[in-house]
Amino acid sequence: MKPPLYPFAAIFGQQEMKLALLLAAVDWRVSVLLRGDKGAGKTTAARGLAALLPEPAPFINLPIGATEDRLLGGLHLERALKGDPALKPGLLSEAHRGVLYVDEVNLLPGHLGDALLDAAASGVNVIEREGFSASHPAEFVLLGSMNPEEGSLRPQLLDRFALAVDIQAPLDPTDRQALVERRIAFERDPLHFASDWSEHQQHLREQVANARAQLTSITCSSEILAHISTAVCDKGVRSLRADLSAVRASIAYAALSGDTAVEPHHVATILPLVLAHRTRQGGRPPTPPPRQPPPPPPSEAPGQEANESMERIFTPRQIEAPQLQAHFEGEPARGVSAQTTNGNHGPVIGARRTETPNELDLRATLSHTLLANGNTQPRLSDLHERIRKPRTGTRFLFVIDSSGSHAAQERMRLVKGAATSLLDRSFKNGDEVALIVFRGPLAQVVLEPTTIVQDAKAALEYLPTGGRTPLAHALDLARNYITPSTILVLLTDGRANVPLHGGDPWKEALDVAPQLRANGLLIDTENDLQRVGQSRALAEALGVTYIELANLYDSDVLTLALQP
Repeated sequence: MKPPLYPFAAIFGQQEMKLALLLAAVDWRVSVLLRGDKGAGKTTAARGLAALLPEPAPFINLPIGATEDRLLGGLHLERALKGDPALKPGLLSEAHRGVLYVDEVNLLPGHLGDALLDAAASGVNVIEREGFSASHPAEFVLLGSMNPEEGSLRPQLLDRFALAVDIQAPLDPTDRQALVERRIAFERDPLHFASDWSEHQQHLREQVANARAQLTSITCSSEILAHISTAVCDKGVRSLRADLSAVRASIAYAALSGDTAVEPHHVATILPLVLAHRTRQGGRPPTPPPRQPPPPPPSEAPGQEANESMERIFTPRQIEAPQLQAHFEGEPARGVSAQTTNGNHGPVIGARRTETPNELDLRATLSHTLLANGNTQPRLSDLHERIRKPRTGTRFLFVIDSSGSHAAQERMRLVKGAATSLLDRSFKNGDEVALIVFRGPLAQVVLEPTTIVQDAKAALEYLPTGGRTPLAHALDLARNYITPSTILVLLTDGRANVPLHGGDPWKEALDVAPQLRANGLLIDTENDLQRVGQSRALAEALGVTYIELANLYDSDVLTLALQP
């Protein structure tokens, strides 16, 4: 028994998301990535979209742990064992003319994501298994959703999505009340709720059906194409998929609006959705972050106000730093930076014989059976297990003190140099990095988790120094980015002079620290001539390894045990 679906027409607000999904319903090549808060309605909207497509329109929810054979198709086990080998279709075949939804697409193993998006772009899935080859149509609306806090999506995969929508749950009390009232009404009586919205729902179905019928007759002039290409080039985006996505989405929007040609206002509406996730992919170098000097704080000592308020940019000074190695214990984390130890992730690289295979390698099993027994009836001793290449990764979360105290003797050059050197020596393919900086009145996330290490280095290079030290706020902000596979690297001199809740700034920092459940390293950047000596106590409160900046180069490799 299938649970009742929340009507797409009843979704409150989220106009950009609803428009993007309707465009995908009109043209299946317009794939959509939904990024944003937990509980913002991403999955509800994806399920509701399938009800607007021409029936029968399947809704396939791709499990993150799906195997390659389950997704793409593979050899039919039962028929093969009977001596009649044949290919068995997978989820891509089941999703034809419907919706294929990948929740937490950023957690999908890379080789599956590549294959999935290739099929979504071409509309055809080619299965090649155990010497057999077959193909079938795979025209489906591809929807992906992700929470950026759980890791980023590889740039190559990110570019494959035509549109991206950033979703946030409303913070207006009136809007939240209206949203909750609708949801409660649906849960109490789904049939009555669906009946109340049936007219709006039917209108959307007819709108999508009419737009599909008119799609091939919509004209797009050379002037519109030139406008799109100019807008894409102005953002420094090199991928031609941006231009194609913009053209397809504009045509779909014109058809959805009942127009006969693409107009400038169609393009203006969809361009932000086309460029939102591409402006950092293969385009121009990242620009320096804006410099916003903090308001003058009350001084704590003579001359301190002027020293802290002055804002400067120091270039990194190259220093030696150890390679950080993570030794993970317990269950692996979820996400791009998760260490994967089971056999259902990564490409197949071989097979081994075992009587209890986690994932049966049918070709190796049958080959061994034929050679050993002369028939296709395998024994336990003939079974072979697939060996997959393991995927390991780490999230490096740098939390850096960029306050005015690091301007003394240009100590910020060493801080930047240490962070850059740690990245150079420790960052590997599949890892990701995030950057939180605290100075002035607040801490700030200057780099969301990303696999592009060059972005982190650019952000460090242009990082301004000056202002006060909101240490407690930085630690509180870091809590949202900690996973069991995260290495926290905190560079601080242990000073704190901006409270989080109006209390004592240092005590508040010590109170927040145990809540991080962090694994990692605290690098004490305090000047030897003006030592306060608080960083070691902070490291103990965090439960991380303590090391002084001056001693950072003493170890060539620093192994950190990470426990969930």
